[in-house]
Amino acid sequence: MAIDLEALYIDLHRHPELSFQETRTAGVVTATLAGLGIPFEEGIGRTGVVATLRNGEGPVVWLRADMDGLPVEERTGLAYASTAHGVDPAGLDVPVMHACGHDMHVTALLGALERLAASTDDWSGTIVAVFQPAEEFGAGSKAMIADGVFDRFPRPDVVLGQHVTPLPAGVIGVRPGTQMAASDGLTVTLHGRGGHGSRPHATIDPVVMAAATIMRLQTVVSREVDPRDVAVVTVGSVHAGLKHNIIPAEATLQLSLRYPDDRMRERVLERVERVIRAEADASGAETPPTIVTDHTLPPTINDVDATARVSAAFRRAYGEAAVIDPGMFTGSEDVSWFAREANAPLVFWFWGGVDPELFARAEAEGTIERDIPTNHSPFFAPVLHPTIERGVDNLVIAAREWLGAGTTDSA
Repeated sequence: MAIDLEALYIDLHRHPELSFQETRTAGVVTATLAGLGIPFEEGIGRTGVVATLRNGEGPVVWLRADMDGLPVEERTGLAYASTAHGVDPAGLDVPVMHACGHDMHVTALLGALERLAASTDDWSGTIVAVFQPAEEFGAGSKAMIADGVFDRFPRPDVVLGQHVTPLPAGVIGVRPGTQMAASDGLTVTLHGRGGHGSRPHATIDPVVMAAATIMRLQTVVSREVDPRDVAVVTVGSVHAGLKHNIIPAEATLQLSLRYPDDRMRERVLERVERVIRAEADASGAETPPTIVTDHTLPPTINDVDATARVSAAFRRAYGEAAVIDPGMFTGSEDVSWFAREANAPLVFWFWGGVDPELFARAEAEGTIERDIPTNHSPFFAPVLHPTIERGVDNLVIAAREWLGAGTTDSA
């Protein structure tokens, strides 16, 4: 029986799970794979799933989809909007949403496997489908590697992956070289001296320290990075205190830093740390701030030759106008760890999920940033069609560039 991809997507969208908690999602994936008769192993890198489709001699193509949702309360108003909650690493109950489209990624990969499994006379080789956990933590691919994914499954000759994004549905965005930025996630603890809100002079106020640090960090990019270069410094989380009349002892900041290469990474990190320590000194902090790197992601770099090959295949299938160079995205991904560790070429592309008429109207009115929700927005909601179908097509087309023609010994 054919997979009802729309129903599959809606089910996944309604039931998102946080990073390393994707047990229900993994169960949907394995049940679907079992129905297709495709062998798989589960529990790889904690909650990951890997399926292997062997079909005679030929290259090994890895197709990757990530599975986790985000701690975001959905506000799309869709009939199938998520009302799910989860417990985050701090033990807090949080709303959960597929605000980055990973439900679409899983749906497209399962649809591609269904089609490839049904057309084994037309290709030869091995497909390894990787359903990865915890991309949003920047830790899922590393967890699968640490769990022996390269020892337990055929190593890739090429790694292929895709991400739904706010481009018009039907458009593919792909470029050779750096496709996405490198990033670091930092947790900074500013140590003050707590006390009564009525006696601030007897304290070292970490809230004021945090406010000064946040404002000063905005000058790192605006005043210390060449305008011709790319860098991002974002403070995404601030936590301090529990009551209005208590000055707390600590404040915690979570930072997201983005850059295109190691040179810029070293430059931005040095300046960020300098600002954090200097503001603590200026506040009279008796204990230096604690700076912890939660994750480090390399830039997502597309292999030039492999990208040219996939791009040409997309143009043949969809036409020249449908395939664009979107420039470097300052978002980050952990898919490249698979290609780096295997010394294999990577091709990672974006495909559109926005109603083309809505996008064209917003573009004409200059309101794309206001009217077209981006990934991680509580309003992010790819249109179902043709986004699902195009996501499936993309993976099949790209994989077939390596898998070639069928052989008589196909299984």
